[in-house]
Amino acid sequence: MRWDNERRSENVEDQRSGLSQPRGALGAAPLLLRLLPFLLQTRIGRSLLIIGALVYFGGKMLGIDIAPLLLGGTVAPQQAEQLAPQAQDPLADFVSVILASTEDTWQIILQKNGRQYQKPKLVLFRDQVRSACGFADAAMGPFYCPGDQKLYIDLSFYQLMKTRLGAPGDFAQAYVIAHEVGHHVQYLLGINAQVAKRSAGLTEIERNRLSVKQELQADCFAGIWGFYAKQRGNFLETGDLEEALTAASAIGDDHLQAAAGRPVRPESFTHGSAKERVFWFNKGFNEGSLASCNTFASAN
Repeated sequence: MRWDNERRSENVEDQRSGLSQPRGALGAAPLLLRLLPFLLQTRIGRSLLIIGALVYFGGKMLGIDIAPLLLGGTVAPQQAEQLAPQAQDPLADFVSVILASTEDTWQIILQKNGRQYQKPKLVLFRDQVRSACGFADAAMGPFYCPGDQKLYIDLSFYQLMKTRLGAPGDFAQAYVIAHEVGHHVQYLLGINAQVAKRSAGLTEIERNRLSVKQELQADCFAGIWGFYAKQRGNFLETGDLEEALTAASAIGDDHLQAAAGRPVRPESFTHGSAKERVFWFNKGFNEGSLASCNTFASAN
C-alpha cells in the first residue's frame, strides 16, 4: 500500500503508556476531604487551597493533569501521551491512516443512503484494556465495543498474524481495522440490535450461526472499504488483495481450530470458516455496495 502521504485520523487514542491512576490516589482523596474544614480555618490553609486550585486549573489549561501529584502520584501530560507515541511509531501511524480512509469511505456510502456517519474512536492498548464492554486482554485480539463505539487493538496482534498465522503485509493489517469498523457500521445501521433481538430464546448452536452471519457481514463491509480504496488508483499495490484474502483465511474458525490441534467443529464457529470469510470479503471488494453484503439472507 502507498499510504505515507495520506490523511491521518484524529480519532486514535493511544493508551499504551498506561496512564492509570496511582493505587494510593483513591485512598488519599477522602483524607483531603476530611482535612478541608481545618484548612479553611487558618490563613495558611486557605492560601494552600488557593495555590492548589490555581495550579490544578492552570495545569488543565495546559493539558496536564496534576491531580495524581496532589494525591500522591505523578504528573501525566494527557494530550502529549495520546499523540506523541503515534507520531513516533510507524505502525500506529499506519493504523491512523487506515482509520482515516475508512472514515472517508463510510461517510460517502452512508450519505448516499441518507444517513450520517459517526466516526468511531480507535484505542491502541498494550496487554490489557478496560472498555464499556468490560475488561479485555491482548489474547482476545482486536474488537469493537458498541457500548462506547470504540475499536480496540493491541498492535502485537500484527506480529502474531505474521509469525503464527502466516498472514503478513500491510493490506492484511488494514483488513483487520476495516473489519472492526464494519462492526461499527452494523451498529449505526441498527443491525446489532436486530441480531440481539433475534438471538433471544435461541440455542447456543443457533446463536453461533447468527454470530457467523454478523461476522461475515463485517468482512463484506471491510471488502467494501477495499473497493473504494481500489478506486483511488495509487493507494493499493499489486498483491494487496492477496494479503487480505490470506488474512481472512488464516483467521477462519476452522483454520484456527486445526492450528490449535483441536477437532474442527462447524457448530461451534462464531466468525465463519476460512472459505466463507474469503468469499464475503471478495464479494464486498468486487461489488462495493451494502446490498451485496446481506449475509443474513444467504446460504453462503
